[in-house]
Amino acid sequence: MNPSTTADRPKSYSSPLPTPRPHLGHALASEWTKMVSVRSTLWTLGSLVLTVVGAGLLFVVQTRDVDYAGISFTTPALFGLLIGQLAVIVLGVLTITSEHATGLVRTTFTAAPERHRVLTAKYLVFGATSFLVTAGSVFLVGLAAALVHDGAAAGPHAAGEWFGALKGILYVTLLGVLALAVGALVRHSAGAIAVMLGVVTLPPVAGGMLTAWEASTPVGQLILQYNAPVALMQLFGMSDTGSETTPMPGSLAHMTLILLVAGGAVAASYVVVGRRDV
Repeated sequence: MNPSTTADRPKSYSSPLPTPRPHLGHALASEWTKMVSVRSTLWTLGSLVLTVVGAGLLFVVQTRDVDYAGISFTTPALFGLLIGQLAVIVLGVLTITSEHATGLVRTTFTAAPERHRVLTAKYLVFGATSFLVTAGSVFLVGLAAALVHDGAAAGPHAAGEWFGALKGILYVTLLGVLALAVGALVRHSAGAIAVMLGVVTLPPVAGGMLTAWEASTPVGQLILQYNAPVALMQLFGMSDTGSETTPMPGSLAHMTLILLVAGGAVAASYVVVGRRDV
């Protein structure tokens, strides 16, 4: 080999900057930056807070102490949350479908080829953000109700009612996680939102229609017992014992169902996202 040829070869470059090995923390920081830098986050979470707090405080000022003898202090937040949960669902869908719409997902997967790590970061950042914002809104309304209606006529209120509200907040967060998983599977904002709106709003209507025929009444009653609005009302203390033949399911049943459905959708999203080209 010619010594001059070897001497003319360029030397390998070594960057003076630290190059740490990518890990989940980097993906979390990236997803957090994406979430706080887009206007959709502000609009969806802002509408959630406005709906829950606004409707809740309106309920608080129009009620008396005696009205809370049979309900919890966090119940006023339920009325806004029944609508505000749609904001959590929309944000869950947009957390991933917005990147597919703009093509940014290609840049994301190029910079971070480990797709499962990126998807995990999305679930964690979205789940933590939606849970904290929802909890803050609900507990603000509950605290206002406790301060305004703390008279003897309101009756005793144990700490367990706040735990029930916490379960309701977790339920809404899991609905958002389910929406994110559906968005990962569908990759289309309007389509994923339509699917989730059907999951939340159609069961009460379909259940009522099915009870009109004797043959489908058992199925209709089952759907009427297991749906998102009913689950939220029970978790927030507005339980219905049902009839002697068809008692209403407990909080554990509702939480188990949403965990199974959301868990199955999340598992499917990991499989599908890992196999796709983008």
